[in-house]
Amino acid sequence: MCSDKCVLHANKMASCIFVKNQRLKNWLIFLLIVFAGFGCRQLDVFEQLKSFPAHSWNAADSCQFTFRITDTTARYHIYAIIRHEDAYHYNNIWLEVNTRAPGDTVKKQSVMLTLGDNKKGWLGMGMGDVYEHRIRITRLPVQLKKGDYVFVLRQIMREDPLQSVLQAGLRVEKAVQ
Repeated sequence: MCSDKCVLHANKMASCIFVKNQRLKNWLIFLLIVFAGFGCRQLDVFEQLKSFPAHSWNAADSCQFTFRITDTTARYHIYAIIRHEDAYHYNNIWLEVNTRAPGDTVKKQSVMLTLGDNKKGWLGMGMGDVYEHRIRITRLPVQLKKGDYVFVLRQIMREDPLQSVLQAGLRVEKAVQ
């Protein structure tokens, strides 16, 4: 025969065990994050974004980014960053990328960045209706000269202005050796 007091005691023990397990779980997650943070090296050299307040990118509105390279022994990956709304009409974006290395002339290239496909949807990271894509525009890590670099990004899609684009940017990071 069990009284209400017994049932209350059993419920209290069960919730106590749950709280202890939850505290242990939270503690382990905290330690994992701390150790992961100490184990990682900061590899980025440069990252900058340009915002489009009207959520549309005019073809005449280019994004210029300037950064300095000091470590000539490292190799680097260069990424284009695109943030767009879910309402963006295309699975890709065409960019004109102009690059000026220290003491060099401007080099121009057209690149097509795949943002999604019909089976998987958007390929970038999403939160709500905003998606961010960090897409490498250098196939292999590149050796860069010491000095200041200037990159200019311009959208060259047929739609002008290009709707539902929030930001465009550039990221340079050291390749892991």
